[in-house]
Amino acid sequence: MKSIICAVSAMLLTVAGAVSAGDLLDRDYRPLAGKQAVNLEATYGGDVLLIVNTASKCGFTPQFEGLERLHSRFKAQGFAVLGFPSGDFRGQEFEDEKQIQEFCTLTYGVKFPMFERVHVVGGEATPLYRDLLAATGEAPAWNFHKYLVGRDGKVVASWGSRTVPEDPAIVAAIERALAVPKPPAP
Repeated sequence: MKSIICAVSAMLLTVAGAVSAGDLLDRDYRPLAGKQAVNLEATYGGDVLLIVNTASKCGFTPQFEGLERLHSRFKAQGFAVLGFPSGDFRGQEFEDEKQIQEFCTLTYGVKFPMFERVHVVGGEATPLYRDLLAATGEAPAWNFHKYLVGRDGKVVASWGSRTVPEDPAIVAAIERALAVPKPPAP
């Protein structure tokens, strides 16, 4: 039994290591209610990112305010919050993307980039979230799970829904990640 556990652990570490910097962000997603997809690597490569699965009708929805404050505070230093709406947890997200966009903008003043509605868990999880799971061993257990991605495109840390965006641990991790020089363009 012990050898099986070691083999499975080694396999998981191999899979996690297989998600290289370019692979994680080399994905195309449409901006929320938009038509033209953007490549995350081309648009945000070299930036520090906080990737969050969001929902408009959740008890944690007020976290949009803290996410927007973080985005505004650190944006000039090469930081962005990237929101991915999802209805995976009790259908707490609108089906219509324009409705999601209006809700986020009008209710919480969200200006950070929001992308198309996606699945973040299970067999239908979008490739980005499958890779985040492979890199961390952690899938979102609920809405507003946060993954911090460093300038090198690798996951630095992950926090569950109950950790508010402006928690000192998140702010400190963002500041440490921003202190790393931006890699040279390829």
